[in-house]
Amino acid sequence: MDMAAVRTFSLILACLSFIAVIGGAVYEHTAMVPVWTKEIPASLTMFQGEYAIAPAVFWRAIHPVTMLLFVAALTLNWKTARRFYIIFPIAGYALVLAITFVYFVPELLALTQTAYAPTIDAALTARGRSWEFYSLLRLVFLIVLAIILLFGLSKSAEKRA
Repeated sequence: MDMAAVRTFSLILACLSFIAVIGGAVYEHTAMVPVWTKEIPASLTMFQGEYAIAPAVFWRAIHPVTMLLFVAALTLNWKTARRFYIIFPIAGYALVLAITFVYFVPELLALTQTAYAPTIDAALTARGRSWEFYSLLRLVFLIVLAIILLFGLSKSAEKRA
């Protein structure tokens, strides 16, 4: 396999991993978030008890793998026309991860670890819906980054002189 093929393969792997991140987010926003944000704390049962779901297992695994694949693709494609199409998404993804760790994860944990009660707390439900709105904005931003990354595949894998 020649180096251009290795560069392309590394970028394909980064694209696939990044799209897996987006797929996980789309799944959560269509199947889970509307349920748990509906009537907090009564709607939080999926996160509690002996058989609680654990989406953090997926997220803790996929983010480091994706970042590693991004760095590998950037390193291998550094002197090619693809560089911008990798740098911009990796920088945007790093920013999203930083915001996620500072705001989204702590707020999600604060909401989902609220003790179950058969009643509805209007303030908590409003916080959950606010979290959902900002998370959807984050998802749209990730999709835009993925489109830019995918455009990189249409650029030459040959090194520039």
